[in-house]
Amino acid sequence: MNWYDTVFELIDMRSFSNLWFWIALAVVWSSTSHWVLGVPFDMVQRAARNGGQTEQDLEDLVRINCNRILFIGRVSGLWLLGITCAALTCLGLLGFLYWVEFAQALFLLAFPLSLVGALSLWTAARIEALQLHGDTLRKRMRKHRLFTQMIGIVAIFVTALWGMYQNMTVGALGG
Repeated sequence: MNWYDTVFELIDMRSFSNLWFWIALAVVWSSTSHWVLGVPFDMVQRAARNGGQTEQDLEDLVRINCNRILFIGRVSGLWLLGITCAALTCLGLLGFLYWVEFAQALFLLAFPLSLVGALSLWTAARIEALQLHGDTLRKRMRKHRLFTQMIGIVAIFVTALWGMYQNMTVGALGG
């Protein structure tokens, strides 16, 4: 076996039978549920425990990230929505109409993340509109994290079911 075969065996394009895909899936959802609106969740917990300057730092960081998210949404939101919908449609068609497994894997990663992106935009708008701070801000951040984790659980479950189906049917047939 030469190095070319070794590399392509390591980077197998059959996503659902590849360990790297499942590692990437775990890392993506772990990171997504840890970074709530761009703020590490341990900072939310520390602010609840310590208060004072830690809470002020949390409020400042949330304000900065909410302003950044809302600015991007207001300036280029329609373009991003169009490009995201087009990309997801292409991945969905390639994956589930033409049976390209790599496109299926990307779709099963990207679609739930687009829901989390929409949730983040909505949460940032709520935080700005209600001028949340202190305990109410931390509650909103916890709720956002909970919804993100619920989306992640459903996404991982659906991806695992689809991956097992692919490995048992298409993979077993050598397709």
